[in-house]
Amino acid sequence: MAGLGGSSGELTPLTLRERHAALGARFAPFAGWEMPLQYEGIVAEHEAVRERVGVFDVSHLARAWLRGPDAAAQLRSVTTFDVTRLPEGQAHYSLYCNDRGGIDDDVFIYHLPGERWLVIHNAANAAADFERLRAVAGDAASEETAGTVMLAVQGPDAPALLSAVLGEGFGALAPRDCAELDWEGTPVLVARTGYTGEDGGECIVAADRAEALWDALVAGGATPAGLGARDTLRLEAALPLHGNDIDATTHPYEAGLGFAVTLDDEAPFTGRAALAAAKARPRTRRLAHLVAQERGVLRAGYDVHEPGGDAAVARLTSGAFSPRLRRGIGMAYLPVRLAKPGVKLTVDVRGRALPVEVVRRPFYRPGRQS
Repeated sequence: MAGLGGSSGELTPLTLRERHAALGARFAPFAGWEMPLQYEGIVAEHEAVRERVGVFDVSHLARAWLRGPDAAAQLRSVTTFDVTRLPEGQAHYSLYCNDRGGIDDDVFIYHLPGERWLVIHNAANAAADFERLRAVAGDAASEETAGTVMLAVQGPDAPALLSAVLGEGFGALAPRDCAELDWEGTPVLVARTGYTGEDGGECIVAADRAEALWDALVAGGATPAGLGARDTLRLEAALPLHGNDIDATTHPYEAGLGFAVTLDDEAPFTGRAALAAAKARPRTRRLAHLVAQERGVLRAGYDVHEPGGDAAVARLTSGAFSPRLRRGIGMAYLPVRLAKPGVKLTVDVRGRALPVEVVRRPFYRPGRQS
């Protein structure tokens, strides 16, 4: 499938690669794509999003459509959230689970007029995700990543910028609403969603009009931002990253994602029996959120210990330096007795026992420093 970044070893370039290169982007491979890692620097781009507005090229995310009167039921049979309840013009987070209840991928689903459904897949799982849709929908499913570009505009000034560029139709959208807006004769699918903890929107536009939209957003004040800032922003917001914080071995309830699972409709979907059993069982572990109490950067893979304990009780699934908190932050699946705010632990940072404290999620939200 063209445009999904592939297994051939060659990286798929973004449609806007030359725009990014002209802005000084440093590129890095990611899930088969050549992606901008940073432009002027991760911290500067992170702060631009927190203070003003940034724009990310997230075209590596796969875009698949289901169309027709059976699309909602077909989607319901493979996703954990009951999308049949989702009104036109709204979007919702959902999961693809396996028969054991493990999370094969996390996705966003958009309901558009005309019995149309857009599903956003993570790049690393795009091929398998699309085959999942094809298995239940056949030719009613189409993968349309290559012909479009997806831009995320995030930050406190993002709504004003998107309204200025796309028109007042954006301002009428509530969180998780979506609509197709006319922009200079070109349809732009825009949703009031994002992956940073800030307000803003995500825009999908035809590839041949993407340069003009990117230029308009940058000219309007958006700071180009890369994958590095996207990761620190999502971690401050305590948003999980598939492949790190959630995967095929973790179930939604221990990850704090029970809101994405609907069981009361009794509709069959992949993983339902295992998820119902997992919900009924007492938790043995929970995804917890740790803040360093001294200088030191937390990284995925570092061991977590009880103070003075030799054996690790967990391992960090994500970790980074928080530009907002000016401290190391991370996530780990802790035994339930330890996964409580205020619990003191240590993280092995290259042989040093760095003190950390369990805190409530998120690490940061607009208007609150800690």
